[in-house]
Amino acid sequence: MEARPPAGEFGSTAPEFSLPDTKGKLWGVGDLRGPRGLLVVFICNHCPYVISIGERLARDARMLQDTGFGVAAICSNDAETYPQDSFENMGPFAEKYGFSFPYLHDADQSIAKAFGAVCTPDFFGFNAFLELQYRGRLDGSGMSGQDTPSELVPAMELIAKTGQGPKDQVPSIGCSIKWKAA
Repeated sequence: MEARPPAGEFGSTAPEFSLPDTKGKLWGVGDLRGPRGLLVVFICNHCPYVISIGERLARDARMLQDTGFGVAAICSNDAETYPQDSFENMGPFAEKYGFSFPYLHDADQSIAKAFGAVCTPDFFGFNAFLELQYRGRLDGSGMSGQDTPSELVPAMELIAKTGQGPKDQVPSIGCSIKWKAA
């Protein structure tokens, strides 16, 4: 099911967490943040929206890391209902797209809830003080797979320069997070 996140609560602080990457190493916000800030993106392995941006996400993340941002992706989908999104499948997915950043597993979905994540992909860009400044999209390609100009990189560069994100942000679009039954 397609979903769009709401506008972000700009200025809110990044939620704390401790999540394992694909090799089992635990990461927290303090471990991930760079001197210019942090980008957290909620993704999964099976979403066609994520698959269509996989290479561009890896490229833009490397560019942001090179300029001093920390980057992490988090998979929060219910792996029992969607086995493609299991912890075991995350490592091969990250390798396929050449991720230079940790791909973290949120097995109990508490971190997705703390962030207010809605879809995959769902982008959260934080400044150096870990205040939310970007809740937009990677680019305008949707599922077309076309290489359209990045919206994420210029937004994060603005955050690095001014501490604030752009006034106009287009929300991401993607598959809804697959929540566990209550």
